[in-house]
Amino acid sequence: MSEPASAPQPIRRVMSPCIGICVIDPKGSNLCLGCKRTLGEIGRWQAMDDVERQKVIDDLPGRKF
Repeated sequence: MSEPASAPQPIRRVMSPCIGICVIDPKGSNLCLGCKRTLGEIGRWQAMDDVERQKVIDDLPGRKF
């Protein structure tokens, strides 16, 4: 008996805003200094669908350190 085929992963169209500066703001905003995401958002990014990812992307410009 063969293993059931796993469902293919959906193609993600909303890419990570990471720019390789992975440092959490030491002044307490809890945002990454590079991409302005929270640790929770960074940790969940791979599991998010494009709708969730786009919401995060849309929120980034208004975030302040």
